Amino acid sequence: MLSYQGIPVMKMTKPLFIKAEQPMATAPPGRAASNRRDLVFVVNPKGANGRTGEQWKMLLPYLRTRLSSECNIYESLTSGPTHAIGITREAIREGADAVIAVGGDGTFHEVVNGFFWGGKAIPGHHEKLSRTALGLIPLGTGSDFARTMGWKNNPQDAIERIAKGVRSRIDVGVINGAEPHYFINVADINLSAKAGYYASRYKRFGNLCYVIGALQAFFGHHNQDLRIKVDEGEWELYSQVTALCIGNAKYFGGGMKITPNAHPTSGTFEVVTLQDFKWYDFVFKLYKLYDGTHLSVKNVSSRSVHSIEVEQIVNDGSIYVQSDGEHLGFLPRKFCILPGAIDVIC
Repeated sequence: MLSYQGIPVMKMTKPLFIKAEQPMATAPPGRAASNRRDLVFVVNPKGANGRTGEQWKMLLPYLRTRLSSECNIYESLTSGPTHAIGITREAIREGADAVIAVGGDGTFHEVVNGFFWGGKAIPGHHEKLSRTALGLIPLGTGSDFARTMGWKNNPQDAIERIAKGVRSRIDVGVINGAEPHYFINVADINLSAKAGYYASRYKRFGNLCYVIGALQAFFGHHNQDLRIKVDEGEWELYSQVTALCIGNAKYFGGGMKITPNAHPTSGTFEVVTLQDFKWYDFVFKLYKLYDGTHLSVKNVSSRSVHSIEVEQIVNDGSIYVQSDGEHLGFLPRKFCILPGAIDVIC
């Protein structure tokens, strides 16, 4: 049995891909004897309290009409956590032209992690001349990655991007540990990561879950002194850190523009640090975090880095770490940028 972040992942012994216009599976991606593009759509039908599955069913006829003349369309419905990772890896090995995440940031995050295995990019089918691309159809309240890219929260627009097939290389962040973990948007530490951990329990409330999670995280919260090493330099002391956010893209938490200068084609992270914040600072300054004007606020700093290591002065295993809404445990951690690691359909 394989594992990912300590969670068992079953090796699939039956086809993962169902031809979207037929009730039964046909040849999996990479084995069709034609020049048609093989597109694998990864859908979490239970996402957004089931709304993702419902929206996908309504979207599928339009998608078939627009794409089926030039593409083989395969759908794969996830059955639980980490399933999208396994689906993506298998699709890449079979030579799919693109793997497209359908839904929100959670599914997109898993698909991104599926592009890697054992610290390296998954090798594609040996007969393919180009590598498998990453795609996204944002459903529901939208996607933080789509916001960064300036895409409308419109699935028809996303299908047009897929039909055109224009690609661009984007950066991916990697968090080193017992097993590497990859992120496309933002990794964060301390209060914001703790709030995200609690918010995951209230996803049934939509974006309100972030407000609930933040309120719960404030109880018992303490700012912490941290040691930080940037780009393999000397260790620096950052006192009373409330939150530290490492941005490959601009947004997290359903639209909070936390790292406003970050972009996944820059080759660097933007690291934004909030120090010595009190609960009332968030009450009066929260709007600045959403519109990206918080860099002018006292005790907020920003810097551009290629890598960053973060650890506690006194390591008691209490400082939360997360990336793209996924709880990853606690400090210490090292974060590195992988420039141009994935082709994205843009």
